[in-house]
Amino acid sequence: MNQNKKQQYAELAAQAEALVSSETDVIANMANISSLIYWALADVNWAGFYLHKEAQLVLGPFHGQPACIRIPLGRGVCGTAAQDNQIQLIEDVHEFAGHISCDAASNSEIVLPILKDGKVFGVLDLDSPLVARFDEQDKVGLSKIVEVFEKSLNLEVGK
Repeated sequence: MNQNKKQQYAELAAQAEALVSSETDVIANMANISSLIYWALADVNWAGFYLHKEAQLVLGPFHGQPACIRIPLGRGVCGTAAQDNQIQLIEDVHEFAGHISCDAASNSEIVLPILKDGKVFGVLDLDSPLVARFDEQDKVGLSKIVEVFEKSLNLEVGK
């Protein structure tokens, strides 16, 4: 990982930790993390969450253009990430069979599953207008932010 990107993600993870470490409201935490990512990373036109509910993903807090509200598991990049519990790093979404286009300006995407109690809770989804915007460095850095968020899920009161 180049030092600049590594440092940027270390700072983002620390900022995410500060935002969510003492907050128990999952919606507030998703809203702050999606805002943090959207405004901090260059060439990102959508950053947000989908929540796993009843064999589908349902739109959660995000920043960017209006998005698809419901995505069946196994469909599109988000549904595939959730069904397979695998990070999806897609250099060109137009080459991904079954891609769901919510924003015609998006050309690359990375989706990271979020786990709670060993089960997929949802996904973190980032889109970019650039082809091949996301790489292994982004995968590692965003995984650290997902880990921070997953820890905050354990703070939930009354769940």
